[in-house]
Amino acid sequence: MLELRGLSTGYGGTPVVHDIDLMVGAGEIVTLVGANGAGKTTLVKTISGLLRAESGQILFEEKRIEALSPRGRVLLGLAHVPEGRQTFAGLSVAENLELGGFLHRKRTGEDIARRMKEVCERFPLLRERLHEVVANFSGGQHQMLAIARGLMASPKLLILDEPSLGLSPVLVSQIFRLIVGLRDGGMAILLSEQNARLGLAIADRGYVMENGRVTLSGKGSELLRSSDIAERYLGVGKALGAINVSREEQYTAKLRQLMFD
Repeated sequence: MLELRGLSTGYGGTPVVHDIDLMVGAGEIVTLVGANGAGKTTLVKTISGLLRAESGQILFEEKRIEALSPRGRVLLGLAHVPEGRQTFAGLSVAENLELGGFLHRKRTGEDIARRMKEVCERFPLLRERLHEVVANFSGGQHQMLAIARGLMASPKLLILDEPSLGLSPVLVSQIFRLIVGLRDGGMAILLSEQNARLGLAIADRGYVMENGRVTLSGKGSELLRSSDIAERYLGVGKALGAINVSREEQYTAKLRQLMFD
């Protein structure tokens, strides 16, 4: 569904992301992991058109889109939920959701209302507080609203940038359960996530970014068991990496039980 070929970009002529090759297939979760400053946010902004690609290609459903505007990419079926949520605090839940469907101008009011009802089936709290101003929402509620707003565009591919940032473990598990549910419903997900353990636990495949480059890639479960990943991102020393593989498997199994049972 999405393919990057030799994609490079940066800010003001300063290179940040270098020669990235990446693929996201229909109906799968692909997770980008890496430390702060690795280039994850820069990469997803380039995919959604918020930053211009300096070189390389972006293909969506086999069509090159790097020259398209962000609006054009949304209309093709690509939606981006940015880091930091960026909801509109002075507006109600319903008004925030309406903005998510704004680009689909051929939709009637009835179409928007129908789509809002469909989206809110996944978010009972938003449905109950549809006409409340969101200024006093918690961080987790703002994150749910940001995802719901992205879903209003009826995307084929949803890009999520750091959805767990600043949330409690309980809210993180709720958000990640939702992400898995979207994938199980056929949506493709590109997830940029600092929480490598959790991001890889739900991923079909993953890419590890360091200094603007992909340094490792593979199945999510395989990366989660990697001693290199354990050392860099899971707080496990290299000498203990092999010993802790079984512990990681136990942790992942427990995590899945908490999320999905």
